[in-house]
Amino acid sequence: MSGWPGSALEGLPFGQSAQVARFEELMFGPVRLEELAEQARWETRKYFGRTMRLFAPLYLSNECVNTCQYCGFSKDNPIRRVTLKPEEVEAEARHLAGTGFRSVLLVSGEHPREVPVDYLSECVRRTVPLFPTVAIEVAPLEVEEYRPVVAAGAEGLVLYQETYDRAAYAEMHVSGPKRNFDERLLGPERGYEAGFRRIGVGVLIGLADWRKELVALAGHLSHLMRVGWRAQITLALPRLRPAAGGFQPRVAMSDRDFVRAICAYRVAFPQAGIVLSTREPKKLRNGLMELGVTMMSAGSETEPGGYTGVGKERLHRTVRGREVALEASEWERAQATEQFEISDERSAEELGMALRQRGLDPVWKDWDRALTS
Repeated sequence: MSGWPGSALEGLPFGQSAQVARFEELMFGPVRLEELAEQARWETRKYFGRTMRLFAPLYLSNECVNTCQYCGFSKDNPIRRVTLKPEEVEAEARHLAGTGFRSVLLVSGEHPREVPVDYLSECVRRTVPLFPTVAIEVAPLEVEEYRPVVAAGAEGLVLYQETYDRAAYAEMHVSGPKRNFDERLLGPERGYEAGFRRIGVGVLIGLADWRKELVALAGHLSHLMRVGWRAQITLALPRLRPAAGGFQPRVAMSDRDFVRAICAYRVAFPQAGIVLSTREPKKLRNGLMELGVTMMSAGSETEPGGYTGVGKERLHRTVRGREVALEASEWERAQATEQFEISDERSAEELGMALRQRGLDPVWKDWDRALTS
């Protein structure tokens, strides 16, 4: 590991810390995985009890102005697109609420004309009566743009850096505002200043050397926990899944290394939340339920209108960013194109049952705005 801290954190606005060193020792040192897993289990119970918070993603739009090699929503992909109207977002939200969810993540492609701040704020206002916990995962905004979204009721911000390797980042993000590495990197801090009480960061595994990516994420996490200490900080390690465009991961991370990373983060950052999405297969998700993960999604759809079919009549295709009408033969089974394929297709009820079988308590609600009003 000689030289790793400098190379992994080089060019980033945060440096080495005791927590980062601890993570490196656990991740790449001699401790056996079985021993590390037992430590992670103990730390999880100490700080989070036997609970698992459940949430669902709700996609607002798959329109995007960025060309990103790995993303199904990339502007250059000739996919079926739609932006839901606020009332359609509410219909999707009511469906999710009817299945038991009380925590929702509003997700969108990055398109300032299709998803402006006032639209985003309206979508939040329509979902907060149904969900005590509403978070957003959208294009990075400025502090003053985040404030009305917070005022509308959003309490969580998710903004993954994708990759902390500047060279890989420039290669992956071909065109569009997302090419600005530092604008994205500093987004979580702007969100914290705007008033979000929960900040989620992460790295997309498959774009660059995952070993260095993990260390860089540890550095970012340590930094945010210091400068944004009033917020709960969460992390995620999404691994690339098949998507439109057919991008193939540049590097692979084995399940064993993935499990070790989750355990190492839990022990080095015992108070951080760790999110596990439906990108991962059922068997692996079951195994990780007691080893550090504190938040899981279930029954996920990764396209706008995926839960109820709303917005279908306005579907269109884009070819290199230009709108093109669908062919008549496409309409019979047409739906918006998903961002990526999920792996674990269990419903919320099925996931809740699996948690209870392991002695864990699925938590649908753990926050209410009345606590701070």
